[in-house]
Amino acid sequence: MGAGVGDATAPALMDDYAIGRTLDECLARYPAGATLSVMPAPRTYKTLAIVLSRFELGEADRVLTLLTPHDGKLKAIAKGVRRPKSRIGGSVEPFAELDLVLAHGRTFDVVVQASVAEAWLSLRDRLESAATAWYMGELAERAVEERAPAYPVYALVRRAFRLLDDGMTPSRVARWFECGLADALGMRPEVDRCAECDRTLFEAESFRWAPMVGGVLCERHPPPPTEHVELSLAALKLLRAYRRLDIEALAALRLPRVVEAEVEDCLRRFTRSILEREARSLAFLDEVRGTAVRSEPRQASGMERPTVGRPTW
Repeated sequence: MGAGVGDATAPALMDDYAIGRTLDECLARYPAGATLSVMPAPRTYKTLAIVLSRFELGEADRVLTLLTPHDGKLKAIAKGVRRPKSRIGGSVEPFAELDLVLAHGRTFDVVVQASVAEAWLSLRDRLESAATAWYMGELAERAVEERAPAYPVYALVRRAFRLLDDGMTPSRVARWFECGLADALGMRPEVDRCAECDRTLFEAESFRWAPMVGGVLCERHPPPPTEHVELSLAALKLLRAYRRLDIEALAALRLPRVVEAEVEDCLRRFTRSILEREARSLAFLDEVRGTAVRSEPRQASGMERPTVGRPTW
């Protein structure tokens, strides 16, 4: 029977190699017929995570979609979490940064331990803030691939939730998040130069917002065949502010509601174009706000908007 690396009769190959022996010298030290076993990968691992969404499984389990700093988006099952006596039931909830121990599984990883690293409790007490958090969480979930590195998106979601928890205006946070998400995906909209001809934009001319083209079009170009709307100078300036200013400076701006509504419409259109679908939670957010922003009155291309609905609480 061959000896393994861990046996007393077999020298430690990696230790020999580490002290300067060549690979041939290391292998020569092993008896004939010796076998080299490979150390198994750890079954469990630790990570911070934010719950983006969830759904019920069976009578007591819940499947979570998690966003992590280093492993990107992943799905994990919290077994028995819906039972009254579950030890982790109160921890694996949205709107909190969690400290998790996960075990590798075949279909889903399994939540072994969970504790709250940072709770944004005030966010939950304001319905508009909570609805905005669901909206941003859905955008992040759609933007990130399974197991793909996504630290910029994780940091963006974390800061956005903290801003909502601090009481910042949800609509401003949402617009800042939409711009930041486009940046993180490498799809920042062009607002300083014409997206078609790269010409500098001047205040005296007229503008169009064309998401599929990549941003603002100057007046020299005919309307594109894809979705586009007219863009006012005030809205263009605010779009530039979202590109250049930090959220604290943006929160202090005093703006006409009509300008904010125009920019909201533009950024929603752009976000929809880069993610290739409308966020399902958007209709619920608009219902909560009581001022549903509809794109159809400003829509020039006749494109239909997909059906949207409430998020699963």
